[in-house]
Amino acid sequence: MKISYNWLKQYVDVDLPADKIGELLTDCGLEIEGIEVVDQIPGGLKGLVIGEVISCEPHPNADRLRKTTVDVGTEEVLPIVCGAPNVATGQKVVVATVGTTLYDQDQSSFKIKKSKIRGEVSEGMICAEDEIGLGTSHDGIMVLDSNAKIGTPASTYFNVEQDHVFEIGLTPNRADAMSHYGVARDLVAVLNRFGLKHGELKLPDVNGYEADEISSPISIDIKDTDACPRYVGICIEGVNVAPSPEWLQTRLSSIGLKPINNIVDTTNFVLHELGQPLHAFDSDKISGNQVVVGQLKQGTKFTTLDETERELSDKDLMICNASAGMCIAGVFGGLESGVSNESRNVFLESAYFNPVSIRKTAKRHGLNTDASFRFERGIDPEITVFAAKRAALLIKEIAGGKITSDILESYPKPIEGFSISLKYSNCDRLIGKVIDRSLIKSILTDLQIEIKSESEQGLELYVPPFRVDVQREADIIEEILRVYGYNEVEEPEKMFFSLTPSPRPQPEKMRAIALNFLADNGLNEMMANSLTKAEYYPESQNSSVEILNPLSTDLEVMRQSMLYSGLEAVAYNQNRNEPDLKLFEFGKTYNQYGDGNQEQEHISIFVTGKKSAQNWNSGDRDEFFFDLKGLVEGLFNKLGINAKSVQSKSISTDELAYGIQLSIQKLKVVTMGEVSSRLLNQFGIKQAVYFADISWNNVFELLTRSKVKHKEIPKYPSVSRDLALLVDENVQFEALRTIALKSERQLLKNVGIFDVYEGKGLEKGKKSYALSFEFRDENKTLTDKVVDKSMKRIYDQLAKQTGAKLRSGEI
Repeated sequence: MKISYNWLKQYVDVDLPADKIGELLTDCGLEIEGIEVVDQIPGGLKGLVIGEVISCEPHPNADRLRKTTVDVGTEEVLPIVCGAPNVATGQKVVVATVGTTLYDQDQSSFKIKKSKIRGEVSEGMICAEDEIGLGTSHDGIMVLDSNAKIGTPASTYFNVEQDHVFEIGLTPNRADAMSHYGVARDLVAVLNRFGLKHGELKLPDVNGYEADEISSPISIDIKDTDACPRYVGICIEGVNVAPSPEWLQTRLSSIGLKPINNIVDTTNFVLHELGQPLHAFDSDKISGNQVVVGQLKQGTKFTTLDETERELSDKDLMICNASAGMCIAGVFGGLESGVSNESRNVFLESAYFNPVSIRKTAKRHGLNTDASFRFERGIDPEITVFAAKRAALLIKEIAGGKITSDILESYPKPIEGFSISLKYSNCDRLIGKVIDRSLIKSILTDLQIEIKSESEQGLELYVPPFRVDVQREADIIEEILRVYGYNEVEEPEKMFFSLTPSPRPQPEKMRAIALNFLADNGLNEMMANSLTKAEYYPESQNSSVEILNPLSTDLEVMRQSMLYSGLEAVAYNQNRNEPDLKLFEFGKTYNQYGDGNQEQEHISIFVTGKKSAQNWNSGDRDEFFFDLKGLVEGLFNKLGINAKSVQSKSISTDELAYGIQLSIQKLKVVTMGEVSSRLLNQFGIKQAVYFADISWNNVFELLTRSKVKHKEIPKYPSVSRDLALLVDENVQFEALRTIALKSERQLLKNVGIFDVYEGKGLEKGKKSYALSFEFRDENKTLTDKVVDKSMKRIYDQLAKQTGAKLRSGEI
C-alpha cells in the first residue's frame, strides 16, 4: 500500500525527515518496505534557475537563431544561443544550466552541455514550458513576471513539490490503516509516545455541507440488510465532468493512480484519504429513479467496466435500478451505469457491505479491486456519511453542480464496537514490563479506544467498530505494546528458570519428539486445510461442524477425518510428477455430538510409491503395509509406549481395503491400512496408498499413565531361539506374541517374526510363522537347560491356545 508523506501532512502537521517517519511507522507495526522519492515534475526542475536576458542580437551565421547573454546570478553572464522567436532583452526567463537533465513529455531525457551552435558558444538553454514539464506549448520561451528574482531555483519559483511515498507492507488484520487518515492516526499516537512535536490529528472539514435544494426523485430500497447493513446516497445535479485540477491529479499520481476525470478522481481520493470506497452513478441512467440493493436471479448476465460479461450467482449482492443491475456491490461497477464525459447528474454511493458477502463475490468472479480489498477486510461503518459529505463537497468545488437531495440513508441496526476489560496485571505479565498507567491510558486514547471506567486493577474499554482486529484483552495489550515500542522492553541480562523435572509428560515436548522422529525417518510434514467438502462425509452429516458463511462449497464443513485432506495432497503431488511420497501431519478433527462439539488431535501418515530409488547394489521396491506398520511401531517405541500390551484387530472398511486397529489399555491408538480403490479412484490416484491415523489424544493419555522405570544396561548376554510353527490362517502373529510373553514373563524379552509362508506344501487353511525369541537373565548367564525349559513351556501354551504345531524339528 502506498502512502504519500505530503498527503499525510494534511491530517497531522509534522516536520520530520521521511526516513524518521518510516522508522516510527515500522516500529508501531506498519512496516515500511521502501520509500520512493516522487517529483511533481520529472527531474524536479533541478539545475533550472531564473535568469534575465541582458543582450539579444541576431546570430551571425543563422537567420532564425539569436545570440544572447543571460544573467543567472553568478559572477559571469552566460552566452546562450536561442531559437525562440519571442526572446528579447530584459526578459525574465527559465534557464537550464550546463549539466542539467531535461525530460520530454514522453519521459525521455537529454543533458545540457556546453557546445558551439553555428560557430557560437552556448552555455545553457532558455526553456519553453513544454521542455520542463510545466505545460504543452512550444510557441516560444517562457517569459516570467518582471519581479522574478535572478538566480532563484526554478523549483522554488514554481513551488514544485517533492514527495516521499511510503510502501507499507500492511498485514491483513489492519483494515483500519488502509488510508492516509488511518496511518496518520497511528503516527500521532507514536509521536505523542516519544514526545515529538506535531500538530493535532484532524479530519477534513465537512461542516459546510448542506443540500442546495430537495428536488431529486431518487429513492433507495435495501432488500438485504444483512449483506448491506448501511447504505448512504447523495444526489448532485449540474456537474461538469472534466479533467481534475492539478492538486488532485498530483495526489493520485503520487500513489500510482491514473487520473480519469474530476468525479471518478474524487471518489478515488476519498477512498485513499478515509478508507471508504465510494461509487458514482450517472443519475440519468437510474431507471425508475430507484436504487435497489439486493440479489438478481442465478445466471443473470452482467457486463462490468472492463467490458467482460459475467454470469451472476443469486448470492451476489447487486446495486440495481428498477429494471436491471448497475454494479456488483462493493466489487466492480457496471459498464452502462457509470459516469462519462457527457454525464451531468450524479448519484453518489457510500456504503458498508458485509465483508463475507464481498469476499465470496470477489473470489467467485476472480476480481480484486481497491474497493473489494477494503470491504472484505472490514471498513469503518461509522464514516459512511462523513465520506459521502466529503466527496459531495469536493465535487461541488471542482465540478460545479448543486446537491439536490437529503442524505438518503438505510441503517436499521447500527454496528456496535467491542467492550473489553483490561487488567493491568495481565498487561504487565504479557509485555514483561510495568508500563506507567497514565501512559497506557494516553496510548489507548490516541488510538481512539474509549476508556469507559477505571479502577486500580484495570480499565473498562470500548473499541470502535473500525478496529475489527481488536476484540480481546490480548489485542488491547498488543496495541499498547506496539505504540509503546517493542524496542523499549529491555531483555534481562540473566534469565532464570527451573530445572525441576515435571512428573507428567509435557504436551509440546512429546509432540516434538513424535514429529521429529517422523521427519528423521524421511517423512515430509504437511499442513492441510481444516475446512473441507461436506460430500466427503455423506454418512455423518448430523455430526458435521458446518461453517455458517463458507467461502465456497469446497470449504463448507470442518474435517472429521485426516484421510481426505491427505489424499488431496497426495493427488496434488502426483499430478505434478511427484509419485514417491512419505507425508505426515499433526492436526485436528472436528465432530458435533449431542453434548457439544469435539476436537481431537491426530497424527496422520501417508506412504506411497517407491520406498527407495534403485542403486548399484539393490533394486527399487514399492512401499507396502509393513513399512507403515514398522514406522508406527518405531514411533511408539520412541515415545516409550510399551508395545507388549498392544491389542491388534483386523479391519476392512469403506475407506481401507484392509488394515489393523491397535489398542493399548483399551484405548484405540492407531488405525492403519491400505486405502480402498474406491477412494483412490475418487481422487484420481493410480497407485497404492498406505494410511495411518494415530489418535494423539489417546497416545498422550497413555503417556500420562505410564511410569518410567530406569534400569542399568544388561551385564549378561541374551540367548536367541527360533521356532517354525504351523497355525490356522486366521491366527495373527500378535496373538502368538502375547501368549509367549505371558508364558515366560521373567526371561523372555522379545518375540519377533522373520518369515510368513502360505501355499504349496502346506495344508489348505494353514500358514507358517517363523518366530524368534530372545531370552536374558538380569542376574546371571543363561544355560541351554534353562532356555530349553522356557521354550517348551512357551510351545505348550501356543499349541494349547492356538493349535500350533511344529513345522519341523524339535524345540
